[in-house]
Amino acid sequence: MIWYVVGIVIFLIGLMISIGLHEIGHLVPAKRFGVRVTQYMVGFGPTLWSRRRGETEYGIKWLPFGGYIRMIGMLPPRAQDDGKLRSAATGPWQGLIETAREAALEEVRPGDENRVFYRKPWWQKVIIMAGGPAMNFVLAFVLFAVVLMGFGVPTQQTVIATVPACVKTQQSYEQNPECTASDPASPAASAGLRPGDRIVSVGGVQISTWEEATRAIRAEKAGPVAIGVVRDGKPLTLTANLIAQDRESLDDPNKIEKGVGYLGVSAVVANERQSIGAVTAHMWELTAATAGSLIRLPEKLVGVWHAAFSGEERDINGPIGVIGAGRIGGEIAASEAPVDSKIVFFINLLAGFNLAVGMFNLLPLLPLDGGHIAGGLWEGIKRAYARIMRRPTPGHVDIAKALPLTYAMALLMIVMAGLLMYADLVNPVRLTG
Repeated sequence: MIWYVVGIVIFLIGLMISIGLHEIGHLVPAKRFGVRVTQYMVGFGPTLWSRRRGETEYGIKWLPFGGYIRMIGMLPPRAQDDGKLRSAATGPWQGLIETAREAALEEVRPGDENRVFYRKPWWQKVIIMAGGPAMNFVLAFVLFAVVLMGFGVPTQQTVIATVPACVKTQQSYEQNPECTASDPASPAASAGLRPGDRIVSVGGVQISTWEEATRAIRAEKAGPVAIGVVRDGKPLTLTANLIAQDRESLDDPNKIEKGVGYLGVSAVVANERQSIGAVTAHMWELTAATAGSLIRLPEKLVGVWHAAFSGEERDINGPIGVIGAGRIGGEIAASEAPVDSKIVFFINLLAGFNLAVGMFNLLPLLPLDGGHIAGGLWEGIKRAYARIMRRPTPGHVDIAKALPLTYAMALLMIVMAGLLMYADLVNPVRLTG
């Protein structure tokens, strides 16, 4: 039980660090471009600890579900076409928008006119708001690099690990897993192959990976084939009489290949460190997969709903919340897996979390970072068009007009977080049975 709790604590610490770095991604460029930042907070809810340095209060809050920096002047004052401020607002939504404008401008002091966020050039706004997701992507890449380049990836070597003495059908194996006199000898055993032999060629064709050896053996079908090995440092060629078997396809696990050549050996598996190029390819593949998951998020949430309220099995590849991820961390910490495997799992868990957070925040919807980025880009496009057409420079993009949609999105995100939290409590994703 204690290791389960330790696993949850380790994940939460990593989560808080990730959130803190995300907010630093916003904080640093904001200060660099002269925006006055009044608060830098990791977490939500009541303040656990805080300290003021200069004009900014830095602190940690109790609930590790996010974070924020408070920049002054996020919303511009509302102006009429002649540039004069409107004295009154009409309509329920308009009143709500004006209240938000007033709250955003309350912290603006005399002399801060050029330090408000909305007055900054569009490209500075984009950099400030993209800094958070960018930090998540950098952190994910670094963590994946630690796993792939530091610990390595379990890879089948060309060295033989086991040589079965016989060949058994599924039915005979279930009846008696031990070899009997009626079971035919395996092609590998008959050929004299031994554990520790390194396969270097199949049918006279040189191979360098276990996958190449497997494909070459399958392609030979049934019949004799020359197997080149290195045993105790010396080259040796043995002849194996392959048999035909139906095997799972190497390219599509859902397909069965009929009558492929079967030798009957297994490979030694060892961690193999990868290159920076492999890390980049891995990051790209997971980014594409995460983007696809975001597109299917509504469909996935329907599955979470059914799992939470109908008892259906949770999709192990579906969305989970902080509670669910923490429970998985506790489950791994309490398992009997080797310590190295546990460390790799936690690093991968945090890397995947950062990648997902970065991708989610890039959605072009307020209040997400992507909504502010889209506003900045739209402002840049409008000003470039006006410059080309020799028209007056348009004003700053007024994202306050999108506040009704922002509040709707915020409510939807709260509902989504609540659903995930409930599902993670009553029907969590489990890695083991």
